[in-house]
Amino acid sequence: RLEEFLKKEVDLELSTLPEFEERVIDFSEVEELMNSINTIPAPCAPVINPQAPNAATGTSLRVCWGLFSDDTVECYQLCYKPVSNERRSDEQAEHTLKVKETYCTITNLLPNTQYEFWVSALNVSGISPPSERAVYVTAPSPPIIKSKKIRSCENAALVCWESRDINPVDSYMVEL
Repeated sequence: RLEEFLKKEVDLELSTLPEFEERVIDFSEVEELMNSINTIPAPCAPVINPQAPNAATGTSLRVCWGLFSDDTVECYQLCYKPVSNERRSDEQAEHTLKVKETYCTITNLLPNTQYEFWVSALNVSGISPPSERAVYVTAPSPPIIKSKKIRSCENAALVCWESRDINPVDSYMVEL
């Protein structure tokens, strides 16, 4: 049988209809649904920590915060300004920094000055509400000893100094 089959001429022409319909399928609704499933929600507000001991120098502050959720965060926006009772616009300017970590050391600050800090979290979906505001204080500048006014006797010494700070200092520690 195989031999007979192979001797036959086989017509391989397929009969097809020359008219094909061009069908365009609209996937916009499906695409929209898929995009809504993969969308990351905007993060919740971070929680700023109170000032930690030894987190300040005369010109810098280390500020820390955290998230109490599993939000996806690309970076944080840390804002700060000096706290002042006076209304000077140049000193009241708000500063904004973009930070990848949950902490930041801010430099070039004034000694013995209060600063107000708040932070927001950012991702592709948007920005979180700002955290509560926290007040941090830089350390006072070291006082200047007035060497011409130093007096001493056998059992006592008089040492005078003056503060370089604009804001009053609570107390001084004298070490012998």
